[in-house]
Formats: sequence, C-alpha cells, structure tokens
Amino acid sequence: MGNKGAKNKKKDMTVLTDDEIKFLLNNTHYTKEEILRWHAGFLKDCPKGELDKKQFTNVFKEFYPQGKAEKFSAQIFNVFDSDKSGKIDFTEFLIAISTSSQGDIKKKLKLGFKLYDTNNNGKIDKKEMAKLIEAIYDLTGEQNRKNDNDPKQRVESIFNKLDRDHNGTIDENEFIEGCLSDQILMRLLVPQV
Repeated sequence: MGNKGAKNKKKDMTVLTDDEIKFLLNNTHYTKEEILRWHAGFLKDCPKGELDKKQFTNVFKEFYPQGKAEKFSAQIFNVFDSDKSGKIDFTEFLIAISTSSQGDIKKKLKLGFKLYDTNNNGKIDKKEMAKLIEAIYDLTGEQNRKNDNDPKQRVESIFNKLDRDHNGTIDENEFIEGCLSDQILMRLLVPQV
C-alpha cells in the first residue's frame, strides 16, 4: 500500500537541494558559486553533512591550543544549532558564518546577544554574562582575573552601562543600543564586530 518508508525517510544531509540554495541566497551574502564551494569544503570536513558538538569543539581547540575551548565552543554551538537537533547542518553553519563575517552590525549584535542569553529567555542576567566571560578567558588562556579582569567586576561594569532600566537583566534592545553607543564595549562583548 504505497510507499510506507517515504514518510520516515531521513534527509540526506550531504545533498544541497535547490530550495536550500535559494534559502541561502536569500539569507546570506554569498553567491550560488560561493555557496557550492562552502558546501564542498563543509563536506570535506564533515562527510556526513553534519557537525556534532565534539567535532565543533575540536575545531576551536585547533584555533585556541593554549586555552580551554569546551565551555565557549559549547555556547557557540548552541547558538548555531538553531533547530536544536544536537548537530549543525550546512545551512545553519553558513548562515552563522555569513552573519558573523559579513552581516550588518545589528545582525552581528543579535547573534552576540544570543551567545550571552544562555537560557534563551530574551534577557541576559549577571550569571549568564559572567559564565561566558569566564569561558572566553578559558578559551584565550587569560590568567589575570584580578581587578578589572575579574569576571564579576567586569559584569558589574557592563551592567552599569547597559542595564538602562536597572532591573538586573539586559534585554536585546539594551544590548544592541549599548554596544552601538560604546565601541569599546562592543569590541569587548562582540569582538568580531
């Protein structure tokens, strides 16, 4: 009676469909040729067409051999894994790469906000920010965590600048507007901007 297995058939993650190419053309800054080149490179590194958290962490370890990449890469992974499947497919990968490398400043800041908002509630609290600052310190091998480099002091300073309504959290608008009005703070919180 028909093709029973067709409904449950899993998509081949190594194949880039015409619809996916159209989606990427509309949501990235890449041409079709660039998308196909990125896809070929992605498949070379990820033959199954997906990148799991362990592979992602290993990539970070290559770029930051002097630091501890696990905490920071886990948070980046969670932001890039937009469908929360536990894997990053090519579409998620390319959108994240495009936004972080070529996106407009507000898109980059929105991505930066998501990085700090670890519980995805639309607000950054002091604990979330301190956790990510410590992860960045671990990643870069920063040993001096006293005075101005103390994560808790750093968080207090940031909150004094960004938490305009003084409710103990920073929403996306406060984050974006605060970063846009303070270039030094923006480079500290979202270094690629």
